Amino acid sequence: MSETRGSDPAPSGSTSRKAVLTRPDFDVAIIGGGPAGSAAAAYLAKAGVRCVVFENELFPRPHVGESLVPSTTRVFKDLDFLDQMEEARFPRKYGAAWTSSAKPVYSMDWAEVGSDCQVDVRFAEREQEGVNSNYTYHVDRGKFDLLLLQHAHKLGATVCEGVRVQRADFDDGEYPRIQALLGRKEINVRARVVVDASGRKTFLGRQLKLKVPDPVFDQYAIHTWFDGFDRGNGEKRDFIFIHFLPVTNTWVWQIPITDSITSFGVVTQKKNFAKSKASREKFFWECIGTRPELLEKLEAAERVRPFKDEGDYSYGMKSICGDGFAMIGDAARFVDPIFSSGVSIALNSARLATSDILDSLNNGGTFSGEDFKTFETTVRRGTRNWYEFISLYYRLNVVFTYFVADPKYRLGVLQLLQGDVYDEERPPVLNKMRELVTEVERNEKHPWHNLLGDLMAPAVKPAY
Repeated sequence: MSETRGSDPAPSGSTSRKAVLTRPDFDVAIIGGGPAGSAAAAYLAKAGVRCVVFENELFPRPHVGESLVPSTTRVFKDLDFLDQMEEARFPRKYGAAWTSSAKPVYSMDWAEVGSDCQVDVRFAEREQEGVNSNYTYHVDRGKFDLLLLQHAHKLGATVCEGVRVQRADFDDGEYPRIQALLGRKEINVRARVVVDASGRKTFLGRQLKLKVPDPVFDQYAIHTWFDGFDRGNGEKRDFIFIHFLPVTNTWVWQIPITDSITSFGVVTQKKNFAKSKASREKFFWECIGTRPELLEKLEAAERVRPFKDEGDYSYGMKSICGDGFAMIGDAARFVDPIFSSGVSIALNSARLATSDILDSLNNGGTFSGEDFKTFETTVRRGTRNWYEFISLYYRLNVVFTYFVADPKYRLGVLQLLQGDVYDEERPPVLNKMRELVTEVERNEKHPWHNLLGDLMAPAVKPAY
């Protein structure tokens, strides 16, 4: 551990099986110091709860998932973190745009949708309760994650970096025991409850054999940063751009990181990459080459980071909580980055889990699975809505364009894009989108039928 932020973790050392302790080392032990773990620690520390964060890596470190959605602002406000976001001068994200180079125009009786046009939304078009700004942020995750972790420490959380958790034992004594390595030294820490915020490492999901692959999504991403990419000078300069590619279920993200640095990533089905038999760099450039206007600008820019790939990242859990534990953020569920939902789910699941933890602490609870009922119900509802939205997009891209362009549905789509997905079992716009997709699927003569993608997602029953 190169650095420990906060007091020593007070390891309890080895304890005999079924030993009875009157007081654990901490009330809450959190595995992972990314956005989910840091936010959970900040909520708890702010409430005066003794908590510790064990982070395997040393911050700052690069990480994918750089664009936020406006619902994250509520969490930043809760944690008194908005001023630091502003002081960091992260690019402000006022909206999002989707582009396509396809030429055909597909029409319906009541509307026309051109797939060769650009559609965009501005967050200012819809007011959000509890969100006073008309923008969110794009972030350098290395910097953002470090700031949030440091903020949790300042609020009183104990933060231990460079500590590798080996096991969480829920059957060895009165309280769960975290076994970890500090260099070569084994330490053991007791806590009333364990929060898994280990990200896509899915620590408890693997240990408890709860992790299941997503039955439909098998996405793959390759990404890097460029300096000097020409983003233009208009109001959309700092929008996130999603560029559709001719390859099935393949798209490119364009995310501002600083005034001059832009993140680019190609997302596709893993089978597409495997078929190419090309190096990851060659595959990236082949995909970009299908959009000549992007290729020209990127070739004029300078790549400033190595290519990095992300694979097998679509999964769920049989359960996200149980006696003595809860999973939050990517440790519990991840589908696809198309709508920038990752950090939002991380922060909001931290908010919901810690609310149940605080209620249990105040009521002398035993941290059984029932103590996490509100967290589980609300997070399942929100992620189910994200999942269905993503599923419908992949099944029929043009339906997304159509609903964004239609004034009757535009604000409903914007509600989803802003991250307000937790309060309704299924937002009305999702019902309408599913009805239209079902109609297209059943009618072979429908003008959009030949545009259906091959990802047949059981969106109403996602694996979580």
